[in-house]
Amino acid sequence: MCALIFLFFLWNLLLFLASFIHPRCYWRMKMKEDKELDLGTNCVFLFQLASETIDREDWSNYLNLYTTTESQRFAFALAFAVDEVNRNPGLLPNISLFDYMVFGCKTLSQFTSYMHMNMNKVHPNYDCTREPMCTVLLTGPNWETTATMQILINFFMSYKVFQLTFGPFHPVLSDHEQFPHLYQMASKDISLAHAMVFFILYFRWNWVGLVISDNDQGIQFLSYLRREMEKSTVCFAFVNMIPVNMELYMSRAEVYYNQIMASSTNVVIIYGDIDYRLALNLRMWESLVIKRIWITTSQWGDAITKRDYTLDSFHGTLTFAHHHPDISGFKNFVQTVNLINYSDKYLASMEWMYLNCEALASNCNTMKNCSSNATLEWLMEHTFDMAFSSSSYDIYNAVYALAHASHEWIFQYLVHQEISTLNNSNHECFKLHDTLRNIHFTNPVGDRVNMNQREKLEEECDIFYISNLQQGLEIKVKIGSFSPYFPHGQQLHLSAEMMEWVTGSTKILPSVCSADCGPGFRKFCKEGMATCCFECSPCPENEISNETNVDQCVMCPEEQYANPEQNHCVDKAVVFLSYEDPLGMALALIALCFTAFTAVGLGVFVKHHDTPIVKANNKTLSYLLLISLMSCFLCSLLFLGRPNTATCILQQITFGIVFTVAVSTVLAKTITVVLAFKLTGTRRRMKYILISGVPNYIIPICSLLQVILCAIWLGSSPPFVDIDAHSEHGHIIIVCNKGSVTAFYSVLGYLACLAMGSFTVAFLARNLPDAFNEAKYLTFSMLVFCSVWLSFIPVYHSTKGMVMVAVEIFSILASTAGVLGCIFVPKFYIILLRPERNSIQKIRKKS
Repeated sequence: MCALIFLFFLWNLLLFLASFIHPRCYWRMKMKEDKELDLGTNCVFLFQLASETIDREDWSNYLNLYTTTESQRFAFALAFAVDEVNRNPGLLPNISLFDYMVFGCKTLSQFTSYMHMNMNKVHPNYDCTREPMCTVLLTGPNWETTATMQILINFFMSYKVFQLTFGPFHPVLSDHEQFPHLYQMASKDISLAHAMVFFILYFRWNWVGLVISDNDQGIQFLSYLRREMEKSTVCFAFVNMIPVNMELYMSRAEVYYNQIMASSTNVVIIYGDIDYRLALNLRMWESLVIKRIWITTSQWGDAITKRDYTLDSFHGTLTFAHHHPDISGFKNFVQTVNLINYSDKYLASMEWMYLNCEALASNCNTMKNCSSNATLEWLMEHTFDMAFSSSSYDIYNAVYALAHASHEWIFQYLVHQEISTLNNSNHECFKLHDTLRNIHFTNPVGDRVNMNQREKLEEECDIFYISNLQQGLEIKVKIGSFSPYFPHGQQLHLSAEMMEWVTGSTKILPSVCSADCGPGFRKFCKEGMATCCFECSPCPENEISNETNVDQCVMCPEEQYANPEQNHCVDKAVVFLSYEDPLGMALALIALCFTAFTAVGLGVFVKHHDTPIVKANNKTLSYLLLISLMSCFLCSLLFLGRPNTATCILQQITFGIVFTVAVSTVLAKTITVVLAFKLTGTRRRMKYILISGVPNYIIPICSLLQVILCAIWLGSSPPFVDIDAHSEHGHIIIVCNKGSVTAFYSVLGYLACLAMGSFTVAFLARNLPDAFNEAKYLTFSMLVFCSVWLSFIPVYHSTKGMVMVAVEIFSILASTAGVLGCIFVPKFYIILLRPERNSIQKIRKKS
């Protein structure tokens, strides 16, 4: 654990220190002559150990054999590495690496002819005049060169020759059964694909094109890239697989062009062998002025800019290369090994020269502000060193790998020398093969080199920006790096400052299949569409999305609701039917007015209690009915204000009991009227019942039954405070839940039965003499009462929230007012406005 913590702090310390180191810039002079790409450059170098040494002056004749820029680059790298090894006293003491130079850099047909001509002259691994020697071939950069050389060696010679390859890794050459004695210096491009995907994600791209060679190398890279892209939801807009066959390519050239022109992507990745078909494809696109952001590997980035088919988009060409340190002294070696003193301008035309970006940045604020002549003159005034390409660095490591393996092999040979093996040099060379296969060392610039392909780790990558700065001048700037060994999220490091300096802008072209679905929207894919392509739809009601490109919207909690933009939830306002609300205020005012009116009426009845109209209508029951009606009006006030458990219980219990008292009082009055007019003189027992007030007992009996129903209601499922968060948008309505719906309707049903009983009895007595007869008034009052509550049930169920409470209050007020108006308003009219009709004479006259 302590070691892991130490490594974590060490990584962060290195990142902190790296932020103070200004990155390297590279420049090169472009060749003015317009020549075809020398894509067939293939180099084969043959090595042996020798006791003689090669001085720097002896390299002159050797290096003058190479006329093309590409071949000179590899030859110089090889000569530099061999010279460095031979001058190292710790490696191969008294023995030197010697390059026979029998092949050099030629075409494959030249290789075949040369081997046929020299098959009897060269006998690698066999020399009677020397100690046992072993031969190693260094081939590349084209993988076909290596494969062809293996076939030629097997055909012309009866012995095995070890091969080391430089240039890009190729999966065909990793077949140990077909090529058992072959070693590729380059590692697999797993980290390259990983770095490209991280780079794409950094700029929020998810829609890229791919142009690869239709061979094993391109297909393997495609599998690496696709695996990494699927992890991060990045999709291919198109995949152009350029065939090796020229006729097949020509038949599909228009298809490739239409694909890239019709695609909406602004980013295209180029990967594969630098062969004629792929180069021809890119040249055609350049001639048609196709503007894209091109992401390539180092060899393609160099080839694109060097050969003047400018594929630069607004942001130039971006190249990825395996990281390797700068090697000092290379330029000095090139200038001293030849009689010709190479100038900086000539060396810059052959290879990249490097300098600190800080020095160039001080010369011009941005690349666009650099004048052609001034920049070139400024570069010529300074002294720079040459930079190794990836292939040159592979040659450098191959020479050192051979040197270290030979050093170990010679040591074992001298210690364990046996007479029986002196005449069998092939046996000794196979021991060299075993040593080379397992050798691992640290080269002079500090890089760890492991020849075991299965144990090779992912390599770090450098990211460069290449631009045709001016006529005849190219600039390559390191803008970032990728290291698979750093923690996740810190693997890619890009310098925004350097990118802005070289491009003169902070804006990067977008490359997405579909525009982002912003907050308030969700994305959905139609059948057959790529995962990166989608459409946007608004979130459903009361759902939100506060991020970009979400698959599903999120439902707001019950206590919140979605704002109009549907990008965040807002707390709902807690509402209830309060006294401050206009509706609540109006209902409360109506209830108080009716209560006051009923109280005045009760006062009138009490004041005129000796008058005939009051006595004739059973003043005791009238007083009780007026008091119960006042209670009915006042109980409606319990439905107003913020509900709590106590008020919820009181609402329903008070409502049920006071209305039961009122209706049962009406029933008692109705029965009293019927008994008063229907009994004759012979029915003395019935008269006694009427006189003794037995009908008045109906009130407590009926009320007691209602109290029992209410007690059962409270015991089973009493009313409680409920929250209605769905009836009204943006509001949480606090209402009283009835609890047991059955109990609530049982109470209403019992009231309905009493009212129907009163209505029936009153209806039967409607034709009695109407002098002080209130049977008709009682009939109308119960008719109004029943009509109100029958209408209440459907209306109550069709409303929600505060309106439901208001409907219940209105039904209470309307039914109570109906009873009051039908029974007592005519009496108040006579008592107050027609007192002359409130006399015994009028009653007798009317009778």
